Amino acid sequence: MKQLSLRPLHAFSMILETLYSWMSGPRPSMMMDTLRAQYIYRSQSFLSDTRSWRTGRMIRSLSIAALGTGQERARVSYWKRVLMLRTCWVGSLSGTVQTKRVRVPALKYLLFFSFLSGQVYNGNTLFSAYTDDPDEEEHYSNLINNDGNILRSWSHERGAASMPYLLQDSTLIYPYRVMSPSMSNGGVGGGLSLYDWDGALLWSYEIADDIYQHHHDVHPMPNGNILVLAWERHLSTQGEGSVYYGGEGRGWSEMGRTSVQNPLNQLWSEAIFEIEPVGSDGANIVWEWHLWDHLVQDADPTLPNHGDVSEHPELMDINYGGAGVGGHPHGDWIHFNAIDHNAELDQIVLSSRNNSEIYIIDHSTTTEEAAGHTGGNSGMGGDLLYRWGNPQVYGQGDSSEQQLSEEHGVNWIPAGYPGGGNLILYNNNYEWEQSAVFELVTPLNQDGTYDISMDGTYGPEGPVWMYTGEFFSLIQSGAFRLPNGNTLITVAAEAYIFEVDADHDIVWDYQFPGGQMIARAQKYSLEYLGNDRSVHDPESMDIELYVNYPNPFNPATRIRFSVPASGSVNISVYDLTGDLVATILDQSLLSGAHTVRWNARQHPSGVYIVRIGADRYARTQKVMLLK
Repeated sequence: MKQLSLRPLHAFSMILETLYSWMSGPRPSMMMDTLRAQYIYRSQSFLSDTRSWRTGRMIRSLSIAALGTGQERARVSYWKRVLMLRTCWVGSLSGTVQTKRVRVPALKYLLFFSFLSGQVYNGNTLFSAYTDDPDEEEHYSNLINNDGNILRSWSHERGAASMPYLLQDSTLIYPYRVMSPSMSNGGVGGGLSLYDWDGALLWSYEIADDIYQHHHDVHPMPNGNILVLAWERHLSTQGEGSVYYGGEGRGWSEMGRTSVQNPLNQLWSEAIFEIEPVGSDGANIVWEWHLWDHLVQDADPTLPNHGDVSEHPELMDINYGGAGVGGHPHGDWIHFNAIDHNAELDQIVLSSRNNSEIYIIDHSTTTEEAAGHTGGNSGMGGDLLYRWGNPQVYGQGDSSEQQLSEEHGVNWIPAGYPGGGNLILYNNNYEWEQSAVFELVTPLNQDGTYDISMDGTYGPEGPVWMYTGEFFSLIQSGAFRLPNGNTLITVAAEAYIFEVDADHDIVWDYQFPGGQMIARAQKYSLEYLGNDRSVHDPESMDIELYVNYPNPFNPATRIRFSVPASGSVNISVYDLTGDLVATILDQSLLSGAHTVRWNARQHPSGVYIVRIGADRYARTQKVMLLK
C-alpha cells in the first residue's frame, strides 16, 4: 500500500474550497447546477460503485465515523470533520481500498465526499396527509414551497390511500379510501379521482368488489392512462362457474399452496390494471397483469406448476410467506406497495413489503402475453424479469443474504438526473428502528433483460449509494431523486419530509403539524406546469442573495442581497445544527440592492448558513469562516 502525503492533500482541499464557494451560489446557471450535481454524485458514488456490499458496509462505517450521517453529521463542525477525515485517510484508509472487483483510491472518495455540499432544490412539494379514520369530514392534498407556505390545496371527501400525482396539465390524481372495502389491510384504498387546478372533481372510479380491491399506489402513464395495484381474492377451491380469476381449478390449494394463516381461508394475490378514464365515473381496462399466472410450487408434483423453486427465479413460490399473519382477519400475501413505470424500457417496477423484494416486469406485452411466459420486448411474457432484496424467496441463500426489509416506494431515477436509470427505494427496516434509502444499479442488458449471476441470484451486491440516520418508519415512506442530485425522503409515520444532498447533508425539511401520516411526497420544478399555471409569486423569484465576499473569510464578510419591494427584512446566521448564531439585520428596507457586513470574530471556524427572509419568502446560502 502506498502511503498518502498530506501536503498535496492540503493544496487540493484549498482548490476544492474555492470551487465550493463558486459552485454553491444561491442561483447558479442550469448548466453549472447540472455539472455540479453530476460532479458530486459521481465522486461520491465512485467507491460504492464496486458492487461489494460487505466492503460497502465497512466503508460506510468508516464514513460515518468520519462524517456522521444525517442529523449526526450536521452536529460535527466543519474543521473537526476535516481533521477526522485526514486521520481516517492516514490511519484507516491509507493508500487504496481493496474490494472484490476494483481498486479505488479512498482519498478521492472521501475528499469529494467531504468538501462539496449541495443546495436545496428550488421546487414545490406535493403530499397528502391523512389519518386512519376514512370517515373524517375533510382531507387535503397540499402543494408547498420551500418555505412551507401552501401554494395550492385540494379538498377531498375521502382519506388518502397513498401519495397524489400532479400532472403537467395541472390536474391532480388522488387515490382514496372507499367507505366499505371488499378487502382491508394496511394501505387499503379503493378509489381514484382526478381534480382540476381549482379543485373541481373531474373523474372518480372505484375498484372495490368481491374479487379486486385497489390498495396503495397508482402511477400515471404518458398516454393518460393510470396503472393501479389491486389485491386479487382467491378461495381454497374455485368451482365451476367461479367468478374468481382463473376460474375452476385455480384456487389457492389447487395451485399448490399448502395452507393460509387466516380464518377467512383466503389468499389475496396481486394484479395490475392499466385503466383509461372515461367520462366522469367510468374506465376501460386496456392492459392487465396477474401474479396468479406466474407461480411455481414444489409441494405437489401432480400439478402443472410444479418445479424446483430455485431454478425458476422468474416465477413466484406460492408457498413462501404467510397469508394473513397478525392483526384483523385478512388474506394479504405479497403486499405490493409501490409501482413505477419506465417509459423508455416499457417496464414496471414493484415493491413487496411481505417478501422484502422488488420486481421488474415487462409492460410491452399484450394482456394475453402478460398471462404467459413468452412475448413482449423481453420475450418472457409476464414473468419476473428481475428481483432483488431477498434471494430466500426464490430458494437461493439464507437470511444473511437478505438486504431489504419491509421496503416501500421503489422508482426509477429519471434519465438526465444524477444516477439516471438506477432504482431508488426506501428500506423501512434497515436496522433496528432505523430506515435507509438505497440506490441500485441493476444488471440491465441492451435487450431489456437482466443478468443473473452464476450462483443463481440477481445483482448488485449492494447499493451504489445509500442514506441512513435518525429516521424510521415501518409504514409507507419513499424517496425520489431530484434534478440537482438531491434526494427527497418521506418518513411516513412521522409526517416528516426532508431533502439531502449527495454529501448526506440535510438541506431542507418540513414537519407536517398534527402528527398525521404522509405516505410519500414528490417535488416538482417551478417550471413543471409551464407558464399557464405558475405557482410561484413573481416577487419571490426576485429576491436575491448573492455570494458573500470574501469567502472563506476571517473575521468579516460582506453579504449582498436585493429585495423587490419595500418591507421588513431579516438576515440571520445559523450553524449546521440549526441553532441561531447571529441576527445581522431585522428592519424595514426600501426595494433594491443592499449590503450588510457580518463580523464573526466571536465565533469559531466552520460553515454557517445565512438566511434572508422578506415577507413570506426566504433564501439561504452557506458561508465559511476560516481562522
